Amino acid sequence: MSDTRRQPDSSMCFVCGRDNPIGLHLQFYEDGQKVKADFTPQPEHQGWPGVVHGGIISTILDETVGRACFLVDMWAVTGRMEVKFRKPVPIGQPFTCVGEIVKVYGRGLEAKGEIVLADGTIAAEANATYIKIPDSKRRELEQVLDLR
Repeated sequence: MSDTRRQPDSSMCFVCGRDNPIGLHLQFYEDGQKVKADFTPQPEHQGWPGVVHGGIISTILDETVGRACFLVDMWAVTGRMEVKFRKPVPIGQPFTCVGEIVKVYGRGLEAKGEIVLADGTIAAEANATYIKIPDSKRRELEQVLDLR
């Protein structure tokens, strides 16, 4: 990724938590107006043999698309997310997840994301709405989270 900036992670988040022993340990980068992370799923991430579980795909998309909120300095929670599974995601093969903002309005934000296989095929897509958390809750979380 060219001209990228790494986003912070936290200690125990299932997706990015550096200290979570059962977490996915993804590292997220801002690349222009997009958020990206690379991941190679392992056998423990499968649903059907050889294929990543749809819940893992949805979880990665939620985290990636939600991190697009940081592009506009917004801390938010998922209000709604729709995932379209287009192609099975194979175990043991790397993919890139990409998230970007579609629209910002009032207390909300619409964003979208994709799981892109190494050959460029889009395996899954997500469209989501995120709701900004109150500033008081953000300040509380900033104190509690060990962000790096």
